[in-house]
Amino acid sequence: MKSTRKVAALCRAAMIAALYTVLTWLCGALGLANMTPQLRFSEALCILPFFMPEAVVGLTVGCFLSNLLVSGGIWADVIFGTLATLIGALGTYAMRSLRGKLRFLCILPPILANTVIVPFVLKYAYGFGEGWWILATGVGAGEILSVGVLGTLLLLALEKRSFWRIK
Repeated sequence: MKSTRKVAALCRAAMIAALYTVLTWLCGALGLANMTPQLRFSEALCILPFFMPEAVVGLTVGCFLSNLLVSGGIWADVIFGTLATLIGALGTYAMRSLRGKLRFLCILPPILANTVIVPFVLKYAYGFGEGWWILATGVGAGEILSVGVLGTLLLLALEKRSFWRIK
């Protein structure tokens, strides 16, 4: 029975990684994934660690693959962009105990991690000429839309399903 749970968790992590990569590819095809403001629909999935720990691995692998395959594979983006997602996912997972209206704070770790780290990647790896503050504002705006708005909608939708409830 224990191995069945491990396999199920691994499958969920793989599905999250695949979904994150496909959604990022879609945003890349629309020209939204690698600019400022940077809007990735896949970032809405960053609320999933609030519901399941395996989402941390799925998001990290999905971001790694997205940065490798969709964003051009620049090593700084692959490493530090993935690190930003990992930090955000771990922060969201750490907020699992929040209840009531405080549960909406689980959107903050991915927004903050990406808003702080990704502008450095854009500036130094991709050579964007704007200052860090301007890039941070653009990335932050995209994160607020993708995680803050879409992620909150996803959070509300998943809470209505009993199989997602935290145990």
